[in-house]
Amino acid sequence: MKKLLLPLPVATLLVAACSDNKIPEPQSENATPMNLSTSVTPPVAKKVPYELTAHGDVRVDDYYWMRDDSRTNTEVLTHLEKENSYADAVLAPLEKQTTALYEEMVARIPKDDSSVPVYENGYWYVTHYVGDGEYPVHVRKAERNGDEEVVLLDGNKMAEGESYFSIASFAASQDNTLLAYTVDTVSRRLYTLYVKNIATGEMLADTLVNTNGQVFWANDNKTLYYIKRDTQTLLGSQVYRHTLGTDQADDELVYEQTDPTFYTSLSKSKDGEVLYIYHSNTDKSGVTLIDANDPEAVPTPFYAIEDDHEYSIKKHGDDYFILTNWQAKNYRIMKVSAEQTQDRSAWQEVVAHNPDIYLSSFEVLKDYLVFKAKENGYLRLEALSLTDDSIQTIPTEDPIYTSGFTGNTQNDTNTVRIYYASLTTPASTFEIDLDTMQSQLLKQTEVGDDFDSSNYQSERVMITARDGKKVPVSLVYRKSLFKKDGSNPLFQYAYGSYGSTIDPSFVSSRLSLIDRGFVMAIAHIRGGQMLGTEWYEDGKMGNKMNTFTDYIDVTKGLIEQGYADPSRIFAEGGSAGGLLMGAVANMAPELYTAIAAHVPFVDVVTTMSDASIPLTTGEYTEWGNPANKEEYDYMLSYSPYDQVKKQAYPNLFVTTGLHDSQVQYFEPMKWVAKLRDYKTDDNLLLFITNMEAGHGGASGRFKRYEQRAKEYAFFFHLAGIEL
Repeated sequence: MKKLLLPLPVATLLVAACSDNKIPEPQSENATPMNLSTSVTPPVAKKVPYELTAHGDVRVDDYYWMRDDSRTNTEVLTHLEKENSYADAVLAPLEKQTTALYEEMVARIPKDDSSVPVYENGYWYVTHYVGDGEYPVHVRKAERNGDEEVVLLDGNKMAEGESYFSIASFAASQDNTLLAYTVDTVSRRLYTLYVKNIATGEMLADTLVNTNGQVFWANDNKTLYYIKRDTQTLLGSQVYRHTLGTDQADDELVYEQTDPTFYTSLSKSKDGEVLYIYHSNTDKSGVTLIDANDPEAVPTPFYAIEDDHEYSIKKHGDDYFILTNWQAKNYRIMKVSAEQTQDRSAWQEVVAHNPDIYLSSFEVLKDYLVFKAKENGYLRLEALSLTDDSIQTIPTEDPIYTSGFTGNTQNDTNTVRIYYASLTTPASTFEIDLDTMQSQLLKQTEVGDDFDSSNYQSERVMITARDGKKVPVSLVYRKSLFKKDGSNPLFQYAYGSYGSTIDPSFVSSRLSLIDRGFVMAIAHIRGGQMLGTEWYEDGKMGNKMNTFTDYIDVTKGLIEQGYADPSRIFAEGGSAGGLLMGAVANMAPELYTAIAAHVPFVDVVTTMSDASIPLTTGEYTEWGNPANKEEYDYMLSYSPYDQVKKQAYPNLFVTTGLHDSQVQYFEPMKWVAKLRDYKTDDNLLLFITNMEAGHGGASGRFKRYEQRAKEYAFFFHLAGIEL
């Protein structure tokens, strides 16, 4: 078996990274940075007591008035603008540093960049970024290496005049004449679906509003499938069938998910024969099938949804392969003929369950089944021969890395494409011939001229939590700047919810920290699945507190082991990771110099008690349903907004987007207002609202770094590091 030559080290490049003789020495912990503006008074929000009663418990929310679903309330908008002005004034002395950091970050992004071509139904599809263009240009061509490209969507032209712009997806009809695509210009994730003639550019009259952004064609070239979202809850529970040339009001409802705890999504088999309707919540899932060749097809269940059973499928000829947790806590892979999917006794085991190995995803090719396996937190890719049942491990160089499947659109091939990256290796796309195990590097993301991965070191350490569990932590630092003596500042990141595993990957903007002496740590805390399903279950619902204590214990452990200067500890998390930041700020504020909480989910009980707030009902099996007293009490015990105390807090850098569709802007807005009233310290509390964006922040590929540059300049100031 030939070794897969993944890079170690690869001289991929970084324009703005410092060479060893240019790197500034971090200042000592006793350095006194210049003072930021203290002459500006932070805005103080008015209090309007509002009683919330449940299970005999009365909570008084002084800032409930800040919720405005229409986002037109003048008083709310004015207060957000005051917060933005205050943050600008405080950060004004760091303007030069912020600008320098922004320029440094965007210099690592190649202005002219193209994706690896992906073959689909007779054409090769490519995405280009050109010059200073913020948005992608999607093209296709008949020959993989040909120069004659047809522009399908030019995001830069389409975005003209828009403060926010996002193309969610696009799909060509089976005869390759029409293109359906979806666009959001508000950042509320309510997408409008359009159809155009590819050859002429002519727009069809069909315009479908309030979709979830997905679009799939039936094979008759005139029927579209999409999911419609409720404009209030933003749940997409209805699958519609649209015939070109008809009004959206006449579209046929082909499936409706009546259980509000489920999320609904669409997909299509590689051979184009079957459409999938996926149904999922955090404890169970299912798939419904639609014949793509029949524009009047009636949806049929692949297998009935049942409690505690999660599965996903891939079609392979007349069979289906199934990733399932049926009698397999950490999953196994099974196979069944298309005629027997609903008879589970006919499911045949292909990859057996191993309680020590977590299976997360798979890809089916002509003669191989390739799957991701994780043992003790270490990932590997396995290739199972479907002809002789032999298994080969795809070799990698980095001990800790992330990898997945990308651009595998064909069934009749034994070549698999994988995405690969590590903390020291930029994102790469490899193509592997599974018959020979020969690999080809198709692309590695460029990051400039001065970067050499051999200057950096990554490692995995295990930190003992207070209950004895070992928490994996991935670390990266610059070798020439690291001393294991407790003198390096620490930047610690984590997420810790929904079973989402933050594998070690390459983030070019973090080089701005690492090249100035920071140790970067990813804490793989409970609530994710780094150590399998039990690791997730031990950090959700009534075990959620483990997520927060793990994070705190990781910080303490890194200090004890000499990886971090205890006076310069910086934390960051977003969304559910922002909930983590809020809980940590309440529970262990003395540990952290500063905490960045992005779009933070901090008002847990109030949000989960209101089914009209987007995503609430779909989260009951993650956090709990406050209608149940036991779950209400537990959520209340850690809800950051409810647990704000009269105590000293770290410096805080909080962000949100006015149009956020997942964590509504008023959660962090209320949290900040309450913190200003309660905190007993003189540390800075900055709150920045992007008035034109939502959960993901600014939409442009460069513009999104403006906020990160502000955060890092703030952190450097507090760490006593001069730029």
